[in-house]
Amino acid sequence: MKVRIDKYLWSIRVFKTRTMATNACTKGKVKIGGENLKSSRTVSIGERIDIKTDARIWNIEVTGLIEKRVQYSEAIKNYIDHTPEELKTIEKPMSASFYTGKRLSKVGRPTKRQRRDLDDFFG
Repeated sequence: MKVRIDKYLWSIRVFKTRTMATNACTKGKVKIGGENLKSSRTVSIGERIDIKTDARIWNIEVTGLIEKRVQYSEAIKNYIDHTPEELKTIEKPMSASFYTGKRLSKVGRPTKRQRRDLDDFFG
């Protein structure tokens, strides 16, 4: 059985979508033996894959090949995670203020209400 690397990484739930897996391959975030891969490269059992995602670093060994996305409990049977514990999470620096969906006050353009108040004051 032949399985493309992007399809394999998607099916074992390393990436949420196949497009994300393909983009990671083209950006050089997926490597076998320190060598960058194309997303069309086939995977074989016993290979070690190094993957760097936004959330963590993976070092996995392929133990089974699957083409379709399956439940997590089934997906973890097709690889062995050899990632050291200290590399499993990537520390991201905390910014002074993180995005909450609302505009910070007193920054940028005035709101509609503030604009009306300014128009009343000057006009």
